[in-house]
Amino acid sequence: MKQPTTLTTAIFATCAMLLTACGGGTNSSTNPGTNSTPNSATNTASTTSTSGSIPIGIAFAQTSNVALLGQEGVAGVKIAEKYFNDKGGVNGTPIKLVFQDTSGDEAGAINAFQSLINKDKVVGIVGPTLSQQAFSADPIAERAKVPVIGASNTAKGIPEIGDYVARVSAPVSTVAPLSIKAALKQNPNIKKVAVFFAQNDVYSKSETEIFQKTIKEQGLEIVTVQKYQTSDTDFQSQATNALNLKPDLIVISGLAADGGNLVRQLRELGYKGVIVAGNGLNTAKVFAVCQQACEGVIIAQAYNSEQPGEVNKEFRAAYLKQYQEEPPQFSGQAFAAVQVYVEALKALDKKSKISQVPLNQLRTELNKQLLTGKYNTPLGEIAFTPVGDVIQKEFYVAQIKIDKDSKKTKFVVLK
Repeated sequence: MKQPTTLTTAIFATCAMLLTACGGGTNSSTNPGTNSTPNSATNTASTTSTSGSIPIGIAFAQTSNVALLGQEGVAGVKIAEKYFNDKGGVNGTPIKLVFQDTSGDEAGAINAFQSLINKDKVVGIVGPTLSQQAFSADPIAERAKVPVIGASNTAKGIPEIGDYVARVSAPVSTVAPLSIKAALKQNPNIKKVAVFFAQNDVYSKSETEIFQKTIKEQGLEIVTVQKYQTSDTDFQSQATNALNLKPDLIVISGLAADGGNLVRQLRELGYKGVIVAGNGLNTAKVFAVCQQACEGVIIAQAYNSEQPGEVNKEFRAAYLKQYQEEPPQFSGQAFAAVQVYVEALKALDKKSKISQVPLNQLRTELNKQLLTGKYNTPLGEIAFTPVGDVIQKEFYVAQIKIDKDSKKTKFVVLK
């Protein structure tokens, strides 16, 4: 059994119910790349849709400033849908992804989950994009006993939300320290560190705690901690305050839009030192924000396109063919989340035909099954702890390199 949901999560769940009851969210239903939303059977009848497919919900941000991350997740799951259906789906039955746009806030995630669970009758959900959204939306799935796999939720406490919540995205406590150590290896003379983080984002707050702990453990001095909002675009004041203290290293925890703007403005103000960024900037789309200023930023990764496994080779080839660029981490993790559902469903179907299992029962059995498996994914081999956290062996530290001619961005793994 998982740990009981925390008081904070319970409060979020209560707020979620109030928001839904009052119509506080936005009804943001989209289904990219498909012609219709599956019309699944009732909770007591067949679990396949009228088109004979198995519906899996996708709750990613496709609009708002968070779309820079959510769209990469959409790309990954769409490649997974074709990849696994081409291989026969679930023992001959295709899967059908049902998309709901979470936008960039909690209300959007709440509405997306409500729609996927109650209207679309999905067997499970991949999402939402942000940890901040997960703390609001995941309790809804927990109460409905619908499995959720987070593909980009790295904050502390996500799997502990409930028995039906798991993630394929490695926690910040595992990944974040690697980038600090890589920066020190690259420049052993680093002594003073300036820290920036988005104080209104739970992931950023969780990550900066790990960063700051690691910085102190490495014997470095934190000369300033600068806070900002993910909606900010002007960082002149915070950046100037930090640069006046002459840091050797700057560490940023934020999302792609705000973090990219911060990187750009730091360089424009003359900072030439090392920059370490967190998982929120782990996307090639950050180039659209910070342009050439992105060059050299160090980021630890739970996925890199150089992962040598066969599944990743096929995923990488499909992504390159469709998008003409290397697949990013959020796409790789999203692919892996769909893969977990497909392989768990196949295992269940071999025991008893899932088309004959009532939906509520299938959701419960699917949740149990997915936590017990091992999966060879684009992330390498993964499994889950009893609480639903990912067990992963391979991690990377990469540096952003920009081709000045093609303007394409690449994460080059530091050896």
